[in-house]
Amino acid sequence: MIDLHYWPTPNGHKITLFLEEAGLDYRVHPVNIGQGDQFKPDFLAIAPNNRMPAIVDHAPSDGGEPISVFESGAILLYLAQKTNRFVPASSRDRLQVIEWLMWQMAGFGPMLGQNHHFTRYAPEQVPYAITRYQSETNRLYGVLDRRLEGRDFIAGEYSIADMACYPWAVAHEWHHVDLADFPNVRRWHDAIRARPATIAAYAKGKQVNDAPPGMTDEQKKVLFGQGAAPAR
Repeated sequence: MIDLHYWPTPNGHKITLFLEEAGLDYRVHPVNIGQGDQFKPDFLAIAPNNRMPAIVDHAPSDGGEPISVFESGAILLYLAQKTNRFVPASSRDRLQVIEWLMWQMAGFGPMLGQNHHFTRYAPEQVPYAITRYQSETNRLYGVLDRRLEGRDFIAGEYSIADMACYPWAVAHEWHHVDLADFPNVRRWHDAIRARPATIAAYAKGKQVNDAPPGMTDEQKKVLFGQGAAPAR
């Protein structure tokens, strides 16, 4: 059994995508990030960066004590290793998957997240920041579109690279991106959206939080106004 500490955000969806695809038994522990659950001591014990998702695997492959893992990319790699699924066996093909997973972790997620912040959540419109992050968002969609030319998925077979990138592309309307401008991304996006495991994963998210998108001022203070002190 795997305990998943989760909230239905793009990074959270990455893990439910894997768990549903692999058919692993898991139970969800909601981490309401708008209420500050990510700063609670019991969560910080397994996720010292006070960010979800995190997991606790009660049946690790080595048969030892439960293992906790934080950071979505690390969780995907851990689960792929545990199950020998969604990452290739050959070293060259495996490297491609890891490269594109790191591309998402370092660029496609953080840059799109800043796009969200400055276009949807910032208390004032900052034209330079909006232009900066929308331009970078557009560049990154272009990189992904070129990569997907002639390929069904990012690194050949469906893999953790796709699971990492897809939940961010789901929010393309938030990015002011028209997928008609990126036909390879649109084809890839639609194919993953139709997978039974994807449907199940996103239904799980609705069960955890079915509130409409948006944040109150208090939630914004929790998410965007914290320094080091609350994480201690």
